[in-house]
Amino acid sequence: MEFYRYTLPNGIRGIHRQVKSGVVHCALAINAGSRDELPSEYGLAHFTEHGFFKGTARRKAYQVNCRLENLGGELNAYTTKEDTTIHATTLKSDFAKAVELISDVAFESVFPEREMAKEREVICDEINTYKDSPSEMIFDEFEDMLFAGSELGHNILGTKQALRRYGTENILNFRRRTHTADQMVFASTGNISPETAKAAAMRYFAERPATSRNYKRTEPALCDRFDRRVVKHTHQAHCIIGNRACGILDARRLPLALLVNILGGPSANSLLNVTVREKHGLSYNIDASYNAYIDSGIVAVYFSSDNCNADLCLELIDGQIRKLQQTPISTRRLSMAKKQFMAQLAISMEGNEGYMLGLGKSLLVRDEVDTLKDICRKIEMLRAEQLTEVANEVLSDNSILLYK
Repeated sequence: MEFYRYTLPNGIRGIHRQVKSGVVHCALAINAGSRDELPSEYGLAHFTEHGFFKGTARRKAYQVNCRLENLGGELNAYTTKEDTTIHATTLKSDFAKAVELISDVAFESVFPEREMAKEREVICDEINTYKDSPSEMIFDEFEDMLFAGSELGHNILGTKQALRRYGTENILNFRRRTHTADQMVFASTGNISPETAKAAAMRYFAERPATSRNYKRTEPALCDRFDRRVVKHTHQAHCIIGNRACGILDARRLPLALLVNILGGPSANSLLNVTVREKHGLSYNIDASYNAYIDSGIVAVYFSSDNCNADLCLELIDGQIRKLQQTPISTRRLSMAKKQFMAQLAISMEGNEGYMLGLGKSLLVRDEVDTLKDICRKIEMLRAEQLTEVANEVLSDNSILLYK
C-alpha cells in the first residue's frame, strides 16, 4: 500500500508515505485561508501564519526559528485562499523534533504584541514588493475582480491599513474559529515506518482539543464579464485573459487540466508558446494556468509583451482558444498530450516534499488520495469530445485585465 492513513481521537487525520530517503518531510495542513476571513478580517489568515514564528507558551521567537535550523533542517509555512500549512524538513533522526515543533507553533503560539508589531511592518514591505511587480500584482487584481463580492474576492495579504488594526486578540479569535481539529491533516513522507509516523502524531497531536467548525463556506456567485485596461506606464504590457472554472470536486477538473496544459503548459510545444513566441516572436512570457478551489476555480492565460504588440497577442490567443472550441483534437495529438501530461505529473512527484504537501491537501479537501497509477488511468480514459466541451464551457466570454 502506497499510503498509510489514520485518524487521531480528536479528529485530526494523518497520512504517511514511506520512501527510501534520509530526509523526512512533514506538514500540518489546516483548511483555513483568506476565504475564511470575515470582511473585518481581511489579511488576518496570512498575519496569523507569520505569527506562528513569533513565540509560543514555551519558546521565544529565536527558539522557534533555531530549533530545526541548528540541526540543519527547516521550518516554514504558507497561506493560500483556502488553507494554511506549516511544514518542516529534517533528517530522519530528527523527525520527532519536527513534529513536536509543528504542534507547538500550531496550538501554543501566543502572538506577542511586540513581535507582531514588527511583523506587521514586514508584511507591509511584502505588499510593497507585490506592487513593484506588475507580473505578480496583475494576478491578484484579476482574481479579485473575477470573484468580486465573494469570500474569494480579496487578496491574501490584505491592506496596510487593515493590518495596523489587528492585534493579538484578533489573531487568537480567528485561530479559535477557523483552525479546528476536524479541518486538519498531518502528512509525512520519509524512510520511517507508518507505525513510527503515527506514534509521533499521537504523541504530539492526539491530546489537542477535539474542536469542529461551526460555519460553512459560501459558493461564489457568478460575476459579469469585464474588459479593463489600466495605464501603468510600464516598459511592457502585462495581460491576463481568463474565466471562472470548475472546482476540485468537479468531474470536469481533469479534462480542463489537460486542456490547459495543451493550450499553454510548461512545455515548449504548447499551442500558445508555438504561436505567440516561436512563430511570431511577440512574447517571452506566455502561459496558461488552472487553479482549482473547493467549489470554484480560475483558468487564465498570462503574457507580457511590448505595448504595441498586446492587441495582436490577444488576437492570436483568441484564435487558439477558438480552435480548441470548434475542432476536436486529433487522436494522435491527444495521445501525445496525454503522455506528456502523465510524464509531467510523474516527474513532479519525484520531489518528496511537494508530493507530501499534495497528499495533505488532497486528504484535507477530498478525504481521499489518488496514486499516480489512478490518475494516469483517468487521463487515459479522456476523450477529445470532453476537451472540446470543457473548452466551450469554461473558455467562452473571457474577461481581460491589461496593464500598459
